[in-house]
Amino acid sequence: MSLFLHSHPLASFCHKVLIALYENATPFKAVHVDLGSEASRSAFFSVWPLGKMPVLRDETRGRTLPETTIIIEYLDRYYRGATPLIPNDFDEALEVRLWDRLFDLHVQEPMQQIVAERLRGGGDPSRVADAEAALRKAYGMIERQLGDCLWIAGESFTMADCAAAPALFYAETLVPFVDQPRLQGYYDRLLARASFARVLEEARPYFKFYPYRERLPARFRPDEAAK
Repeated sequence: MSLFLHSHPLASFCHKVLIALYENATPFKAVHVDLGSEASRSAFFSVWPLGKMPVLRDETRGRTLPETTIIIEYLDRYYRGATPLIPNDFDEALEVRLWDRLFDLHVQEPMQQIVAERLRGGGDPSRVADAEAALRKAYGMIERQLGDCLWIAGESFTMADCAAAPALFYAETLVPFVDQPRLQGYYDRLLARASFARVLEEARPYFKFYPYRERLPARFRPDEAAK
């Protein structure tokens, strides 16, 4: 085994890389990082001192890669499978990278801000309101971008869709989609994608730790999963 992914099953950014790996059935070993365990935390920090997940280690090429976009770019270059995640055409690749960044910065970040405020016991209502407004603005941009396209950057599933799936999964529990039929349809296609469905199934036992677990789709709620 050459590739080792240091990650946690609940983390949305880890989901992004897992989707890319599963899309192409890329062989790898998952290394579960438990930051609550001193041994696990120390082992992970020895791999990546900044301590942010996920991190990919390629033993064959002697490379340690942080940051989800960099990891997927690397996989697409050195472990490309049947589903290219970065188009060869420069302009098409630029569009994919643009929407990858939009989901990371303008959906993931406000989503995580809202979750962080809840973990603080409610936090600052004004920060929550600002983050919710940011999500609604991003939703509007996504709705316009989709048009009649199957995926966010066209007719092919790409890195941008790997970024979109976990970002929208958690964001929708905080600010539901309203009057955005293209976005809703896109989200439904992401949920049905085999790679993302596998990620969510693996995350199921950990959803009980999600602060807004009561807002998850019924089949992912801890009380429903236990039935």
